[in-house]
Amino acid sequence: MKNLRILSVLCFVALAISICAKPKKAAPDLWPDGQEIGQWFKETTPVDVSKLGKQYRLTDHGIFADGTMHTEQIQALIDKAASNGGGVIVVPSGVYMTGGLHFKQGTHLHLEQGGVLMGSDFIGDYPLGTTRIEGQTCTYFGALINVDGHDGFTITGKGTIDGNGLKYHQQFWLRRQWNRQCTNKDEQRPRLLYISNSKNVQIEGVNLQNSPYWTTHFYNCENVKVLGCRIYSLGRPDDSKGPSTDAIDLDVVRNVLIKNCYMSVNDDAVAIKGGKGPYADAFMKEYPGVNIPAECVGNGKNENIIIEDCEYGFCHGCLTLGSESVFNHNIIMRRIKVTNQANNLLWLKCRPDTPQQYEYVTVEDITGSVRNFIYVGRWTQFYDLLDRKDPPYSYVDHITMRRCKMDCLTFFNAKKQEEVSRLSNFTFEDLDIKARNGSFEHDFVKGFKTKNIKINGEVIVK
Repeated sequence: MKNLRILSVLCFVALAISICAKPKKAAPDLWPDGQEIGQWFKETTPVDVSKLGKQYRLTDHGIFADGTMHTEQIQALIDKAASNGGGVIVVPSGVYMTGGLHFKQGTHLHLEQGGVLMGSDFIGDYPLGTTRIEGQTCTYFGALINVDGHDGFTITGKGTIDGNGLKYHQQFWLRRQWNRQCTNKDEQRPRLLYISNSKNVQIEGVNLQNSPYWTTHFYNCENVKVLGCRIYSLGRPDDSKGPSTDAIDLDVVRNVLIKNCYMSVNDDAVAIKGGKGPYADAFMKEYPGVNIPAECVGNGKNENIIIEDCEYGFCHGCLTLGSESVFNHNIIMRRIKVTNQANNLLWLKCRPDTPQQYEYVTVEDITGSVRNFIYVGRWTQFYDLLDRKDPPYSYVDHITMRRCKMDCLTFFNAKKQEEVSRLSNFTFEDLDIKARNGSFEHDFVKGFKTKNIKINGEVIVK
């Protein structure tokens, strides 16, 4: 009987040890609205270029780094690859000059280390066409790299796409001296990369730099990954700083992962767009008797976007919603280092002429230096209410900022502006902030939850 009791005790101890030793199941990774983030966002397998079809090396087809323009020859090579079932355009070491290129379904771009596609600095090398720019569907110049209606397009390698933007930047600032009302589109400039109406896109490892205008622009796309890229476009430290050279513009997209990238530009790093104007939400709301402007065709939502494990140099906004944006849902920016003071960590632009809804946005695990930890304010650039008599509102809801250690000039740059925006359900927790202006007046935000907030070494919320 004694041996039986000892055996029972030993079995119980062994069972307890096995239970304790059993690894705990990891907590599910959730979107801000509580849904579980899918496996697609965990997969960052590099593109296997060898499986993309025949490789078309520029120098094997009489295209050399000789300082002359090769737009027609490179485009002919892209067309040849497409007609033969697809393949990869390979840019070897050297600088190859080109104007706007249009990739066809089944074709890809690979830039070897030292290989540079250098854009023309003459706008006539970028043909006009129907496109999206600044939240509107209109006629404008094509980009250096254009992709439309593709499934599975990739850009890979350790080489560079260079927009050669200096002259465009200089001309823009010169024109601004002559006419302060000059708009971004008035001074004609191409983007670096424009991908539209596409899915299953992966941009990986390349340098994207010196864009004349927006650096990368994804419109009406689904399942897009930008992995390990360096995106840089500051221009020179004089009046030639690159205006509106956003690193990544997301415009009516669903399922986007931006990971392990470096971004430093003279505008917003990641900007969420989607449309502007008093009837910009006509895609989701009826306006009986209203003649909806043609520019609103193609507006839409942005959903399920993750920016993680990136480093930021200078930029205007690390994450900016607006200025042309209608409906944004489930956006996460996490595990970010800001190594050169940016203007705003989270910038919510509220247009008084556009119906907007920004909801379920989480910013977490951030370190570095910014001017404004969060900035929520009016944005009236190119304001036009048209014939609408009841100005639309911007609704900002379920914004979470947590586990951040930041130096900033202003902690909470937001104020009551009920004629423009209504803010609700903010959560600030586990924040360690050094700020010249650490004021935190937030009574006008409906449902503001706070926990463990330290400003300038003082715990203001336990």
